[in-house]
Order: sequence, then C-alpha cells, then structure tokens
Amino acid sequence: MFPCVLNGPVRCWMKHCTSRRAFTAVRPRIVLGIETSCDETGAAVLDETGIILGESLHSQKQTHLDTGGIIPTVAQRLHGENISRVVQEALGRSGIEPNELTAVATTVKPGLSLSLGIGLEFSLNFVRLHEKPFIPIHHMEAHALTVRMLHPVDFPFLVLLVSGGHTLLALAKGIDEFLLLGQTLDVAAGDALDKIARSLSLRNHPECSTLSGGQAIELLAKEGNRLAFHFKSPMGQIYDCNFSFAGLRNQVTMAIRKKEREEGVETGQLLSCVKDIAAASQHTVASHIAKRTHRAILFCKSKGLLPQHNPTLVVSGGVASNEYIRQILKIVTDATGLHLLCPPSKLCTDNGVMIAWNGIERLKQGKGIMSHTEEVKYEPKAPLGLDITSEVKDAAIKVPPLKLRINS
Repeated sequence: MFPCVLNGPVRCWMKHCTSRRAFTAVRPRIVLGIETSCDETGAAVLDETGIILGESLHSQKQTHLDTGGIIPTVAQRLHGENISRVVQEALGRSGIEPNELTAVATTVKPGLSLSLGIGLEFSLNFVRLHEKPFIPIHHMEAHALTVRMLHPVDFPFLVLLVSGGHTLLALAKGIDEFLLLGQTLDVAAGDALDKIARSLSLRNHPECSTLSGGQAIELLAKEGNRLAFHFKSPMGQIYDCNFSFAGLRNQVTMAIRKKEREEGVETGQLLSCVKDIAAASQHTVASHIAKRTHRAILFCKSKGLLPQHNPTLVVSGGVASNEYIRQILKIVTDATGLHLLCPPSKLCTDNGVMIAWNGIERLKQGKGIMSHTEEVKYEPKAPLGLDITSEVKDAAIKVPPLKLRINS
C-alpha cells in the first residue's frame, strides 16, 4: 500500500472533525479506481486532494514469468478470481463504505480485451448496485496525468509513456486533450526488453528469477560493458518521433545465438557475456527513446506548443521506473531546458491509484461522467488524442548530437 501523506490543511481538517457526522459533512469527494487493462488487478480509493485512502494490488507477474509471457485467457481468469477481493481490500483499508463514494472510475481502453472485460463488468455491476456515477478511463491518459497528483504541473506539458504495451510521445493540453507526436510502429520498448531477457534465459540467472524481463536487464546492465556489443540504433535516418524496437530485438537475438554457438552453450543456459548484452541492449533502447524525445521537444518549441516558463517532460509507464533510461532522458531535458518529472516507481506500473486520480481530474471538470444506468463498452485499441505524427515527420527536424553517456 502506498503511503498516505497528509498535508497541513488536511491534517487540521481531520483534527477538528470530532464526530462522524462532522467528518462526513466536510469530506472531499471520493473516487474508487479500478484497473484491469493487462496483468495487474488494482483498486484504490482517493479523495479529491490526492490523498490515497486505501489501495490494493494483485500482480500476476510470477504466473506470467512461469508461462513465458502474458496469456490473455490466463490473465482474464486471474482478474476474475481476484477483482472482488482487491476492491474490498481497498475499500476496507480506506474506511469508506460504497454509499460514501462520489463515483467509480475504471479503465475501459486500451488493453487486453479479456482483461478489460472483467474490470468493466465488475464495475458496472458495482455502480448499478450502489447507484453511483461511472467514469470510463483511458489507460494512457491516466498514466500521463498521475504526476499531477504529486506535483502542480500545469498544461501544456510533454509526456513520454513507455511500457510493455505502449511507447508514445504526446503533448498534454488538458485532461482529455492530447496531441500524439509519435508512437511505436511495431513492439513497445518494454516488450522488446522482456523478449531480450527471455532470449538470454535470465529466468535461470540466480539474481533474476523473480524479476520481470526489463528489471532483469536493468540489474545485470549495471555490471556490464555496453561497448562490448554494438547494436544499430533503430530508424536512424528517419526524422520523426515514432519508435521501432522489433529490429533491435532481432539484432540482439542473432548476437545471442552467435555467442551460444561460439561458447557451446545450449539454449536455456547463461552466456558468459550476458551482462554486456544486457548493458548494450538497454543503452540502445534508451538512446532511441532519448533521440525521439529530443526531436519532440524541438518540434514543440518550434511550434510554440510548450510554455516558456518551466516547460516540463513527464515520463510514466512501467519502463519509466528504469533508472538508466531516466538518467539518459535527464541529459536531454538539461540540454533543452525542460524540467523532468517521473512518478515514483510504484505509480509508474499499472495500478488503481492512477485510475482513481484520473477519475478525480474528470470529476473536478465535469467531463466524461456517466449515469450508472448507461451502457459502456471497452475498447482494446484506442488511440491517444489527435494524431499529428505526419506533421512531425514533415518538419524533418534533425537532432543535434548529445553525449548520452552515464555510469550504468
């Protein structure tokens, strides 16, 4: 459970609420958030000041590590088995009864269809039973806005969302207004790192057996030599902000197979150079992300899309917890005069807190709030905002070289 930090005014408010009746009378609006877009079953109860009243999360990570990847039917079954308990835990820890909720917010797009279906069905049954407003949430919007729960970030700001399922750059102009600058054309960064880890058989490494692929790559890369292997940077001569990681994944797989033949290592056994491959792979991913982000910053500046005072880059999503990638991005923001903000690692991965906060944001502005009697459908594929990627490509902005070197 994430820590609940009470600000001064809130602490004073609670101190002077000497009775249940008084406490209820001045209580801020409260939202229950539910997240089941992929392989995490999350629920959280937040008030409109951003205080986390109660939170619960059931991770399917170990199951999917054992099966070698996310199997949608398995994810669906696990969501179904755990969602009721997770929601009840979040409510129980918050001390909030269902009739005290202002609204329920739930991820309905994008994501795995079978997983989204479990969360939506549960949520609609819940709001109809308790006659509460329902707020459908776009998963990527939630990632983008989470940082506003922790920092006073004004619109517009640039956002990089990088995870196992998504890699994209967008300009956030409002809580539901985004300009899409670039997105992955094939696989996402997190997916590429997970598959590289699988090709390296990192599940069999004594330090990595309980880590996700991306986490294992980051851990081993700290002691590796990224210069021992050279992998070509994806899309080197294409001047847009889109991403591609499939080619890198194939390069690394070929290098692994070659080294296995040289060392006489069978598939499933560990190479002697496993840390070097991890370091080189991570650096290539980080460099590709950094160059695309750099171009997005220059494009936004050229079009006057970022504020002159304290322009901000927000980085979120599961891969955003990678410290090496954060440090590489810090080099870019330092060079371009942007302020870099990342939510804490626990809030970068999928969770109910970010969904509840997005519900709070929408509740405050009266946007996207539905009656409990209305029908809602989930959308496995849902774009983020207005796509202006072709305009970015037409600008053909060349990125000046930066020294993207840090101690890993």
